[in-house]
Amino acid sequence: MSSQPLRLGFNVDHVATVRNARGGAGPDPVRAAQLAIEAGVDGITAHLREDRRHIRDDDIRRLKAEIARPLNLEMAATGEMLAIALAVRPHAACLVPEKREERTTEGGLDVVAAKAQLEPVVARLTDGGIRVSLFIEPDARPIETAAMLGAPVVELHTGTWCNAVEAGEETRAERELERLRTGARWAAELGLEVHAGHGLNFDTSETLAAVPWFSEFNTGHFLIGEAIFVGLAESIRRVREAMAAGRARAE
Repeated sequence: MSSQPLRLGFNVDHVATVRNARGGAGPDPVRAAQLAIEAGVDGITAHLREDRRHIRDDDIRRLKAEIARPLNLEMAATGEMLAIALAVRPHAACLVPEKREERTTEGGLDVVAAKAQLEPVVARLTDGGIRVSLFIEPDARPIETAAMLGAPVVELHTGTWCNAVEAGEETRAERELERLRTGARWAAELGLEVHAGHGLNFDTSETLAAVPWFSEFNTGHFLIGEAIFVGLAESIRRVREAMAAGRARAE
């Protein structure tokens, strides 16, 4: 069994978080995206939230106009966000759950319960030439529903596993890792491209890269935090090195 090439998407949301804490123009998430591209990332992700807590509308427009890699717009499946996506035309749109009270995305999108709501959004984005992905839990029903909705990509939520690893809960971590392995394989067998994201660091990226069905990791908060200490280019170099080591085991 051959493994898929493994790409790295860099999420610039929390560069904007730091900017917004002072209300000025910097640090600029577009500049961070450009530096990350120079350091070797394959694409840029940004989540335009309803409350605009970090990324702003103008950030999305500038990212689309000024970066030399694909832009992945994370968005809720709302009329407002659909209109913005169709106006900006990013390379991809990842539909995610969103709650005002959460600090960060707390789990995968419930595509089973929201199937009727999601169908027209997926169709409109696809008709607009935007590649749709669905951020979901790594379980059979949401994966099968994602395939039925016609989205070519799923991004499996890795946060539960990463939290278990960080807490040192070995039994739960192994159970969650097996859940990700099984989900990635099932999604690939259904013809979906499989991505992973949320909470990944150097160690978890290396471990997950050994699962051959993944083709892209999306990470941001950890790399931005590491950049405070070692610089953005070095943090990207290290995660790519970790991903390469894990993928070598898969091959």
